[in-house]
Amino acid sequence: MSGHDHSSQTPAAWLVANRALLPPAGRALDVACGHGRNALWLAARGFDTTAVDRDAATVAALDARARREGLPLTARAMDLEVEGARLGDDAYDVIVVVHYLHRPLFPALLAALRPGGVMVYETFTVAQAARGRPTNPAFLLAPGELARLVAPLEILAAREGDYEGRMVSSVVGRC
Repeated sequence: MSGHDHSSQTPAAWLVANRALLPPAGRALDVACGHGRNALWLAARGFDTTAVDRDAATVAALDARARREGLPLTARAMDLEVEGARLGDDAYDVIVVVHYLHRPLFPALLAALRPGGVMVYETFTVAQAARGRPTNPAFLLAPGELARLVAPLEILAAREGDYEGRMVSSVVGRC
């Protein structure tokens, strides 16, 4: 699957496009990081980055790569869907979530964001099901739902529709 290989290296366009809305430095968290494309991008820009995902092997490979490249990145395995999952309190200046949706995690995400911190979130909408995966409604946003989920963050940028060949909803919100 060569398309996946490419996307596993290139940071999310939404994140890159909104670099100017992020704080200049600080601590960053990449949630459900996968192979770490967004975490690596953040760390390369000087953010002290933590990347979490439930796939221990993928996380170990990302951690090794970060050490090899001398990047300020720590990757750790974590089940984000366990009851009462916590990400810390006022712990991060930037939180990035791309192509992942677990609605019960939003209180933990919001609690982990420092005052003045920025959340960059992008994931699939229900319209994506007509194009292919994912099709499970648990992983798909209703129109306008993402802005409600990130409330009370101040929305700095938002889009919803067909971007990079996917039906997505995206926000940048500030605490």
